[in-house]
Amino acid sequence: MVIQVIKTFTTLALGVEYDGSCYSGWQRQISVSTVQEEVERAIERVADHKIWVTCAGRTDSGVHATGQVIHFKTYSQRTENAWLRGVNRCLPEDIVIRWVKKVPDLFHARFNALSRFYRYVVNNHNLHRSAIFRERSAYIYHLLDIDKMYRASRCLLGEHNFTSFRSGQCQSRLPVRNIMYLNITRDDRYVIIDIQANSFVHHMVRNIVGSLIEVGSGKKPEHWISDVLVAKNRALAAATASARGLYLVSVDYPSKYEIPNTLSGSFSFQSKEELLVEKYFR
Repeated sequence: MVIQVIKTFTTLALGVEYDGSCYSGWQRQISVSTVQEEVERAIERVADHKIWVTCAGRTDSGVHATGQVIHFKTYSQRTENAWLRGVNRCLPEDIVIRWVKKVPDLFHARFNALSRFYRYVVNNHNLHRSAIFRERSAYIYHLLDIDKMYRASRCLLGEHNFTSFRSGQCQSRLPVRNIMYLNITRDDRYVIIDIQANSFVHHMVRNIVGSLIEVGSGKKPEHWISDVLVAKNRALAAATASARGLYLVSVDYPSKYEIPNTLSGSFSFQSKEELLVEKYFR
């Protein structure tokens, strides 16, 4: 008599933080190192079976995250704390799991997300660049006028066709997105550009930032951003801003899933400059 063992699957959601400097983006690829590859390998060592993870938003090569959200299904029975400690032991030092949570089987890290919050960090110092943060922030030598950048950015709020700000390789069927929040601030040498939208087309944040920098540098007038948006022509916008300044900070979900909000917390930095950056990364 053959006894059939029925495996019961559990769906887990995880919060992932990573320094993307050494990776060719999130998505698994052939012959290059990616964050997804490292995370799946670590989870498989703890689960003891093959794992496929789905993320809230695929980040490009060199882009960082403090609040990436993923989910996967497993039949391994472990506590949330055991998953957290076990997976982190198997990960390289530039990737860490911040939290683990059991979620309903129908939860989907990408399709259930209500919005994504990105932060772009510019080291805007007119004397020298930063050696320590060369891979963690973009560098602009001339001082940016953030008031002009802020006023120019107001036309981007709301639902628009963002064809002018998406890459030629974008695979999204429709370029319409809804920007819910966009703010630009300065603290000492750092200019911080925060953008929250329901979702983003490929390179959308970096293309918007690149164009806003043109305005802040005095190379373009404030109304130019609106003109570019209306034109629906990528060739009219500025060059794509560097990946190194971009962070996926948080993903918002319906409250019923009780997904942790990663807009709070802190880096374990110690120096005065590091503490300043910490203030904006979480």
